[in-house]
Amino acid sequence: MTASGHRLAIYNFGLHAGPEGDPRVEGFVSREPANFEAASRASGFIGRSGYRGVPGPRSWGRQVFPRFINGSGFDSAPSSLSLWADIESLMAFSYNGVHADALKHGRNWNIKPNWPPLVLWWVAEHRIPDWSDGAGRLEYLHDHGVSARAFTFKEPFTPDGEAYAIDRDKVRWIAEENAKGQADLLAYVLTLKV
Repeated sequence: MTASGHRLAIYNFGLHAGPEGDPRVEGFVSREPANFEAASRASGFIGRSGYRGVPGPRSWGRQVFPRFINGSGFDSAPSSLSLWADIESLMAFSYNGVHADALKHGRNWNIKPNWPPLVLWWVAEHRIPDWSDGAGRLEYLHDHGVSARAFTFKEPFTPDGEAYAIDRDKVRWIAEENAKGQADLLAYVLTLKV
């Protein structure tokens, strides 16, 4: 679905099984640059927030985290915030290729969450969400369930608030097209330690 005048935002958040430098999260850290590069090559990718003090794209505001970080012992956690043209493009990237490899191994690096791992929502075409938008939407999804304000791939909505059926054929086609331009990245991540 191409949403005229809107773009799809996604925010995800998790907690690692150990602190930065811990061998238990080495596989995640070593894959992160390839995941960012795969996203930048993916059909429908518009942009992502960077992180203050880290080379790359500028940060979309001050990075904040949802309340689920409280009591974890961490003051930072793996999270991302990005914009996509439509649900199918984001789904094709998320569940195929380089990113699918990371998802497959996520249980090795992260604690099992008792909150939703991600949230989707539509933003007006010329608006860029910030970190507090993402954290707030994730908390809203956790507290109130799926709605047009905060939803998931399992229960998506249109920008007008109507339930939406994902075009699975389009997802497959986009994934096949993405694979052509990301074969080198996938070959690389498959050599990395989990």
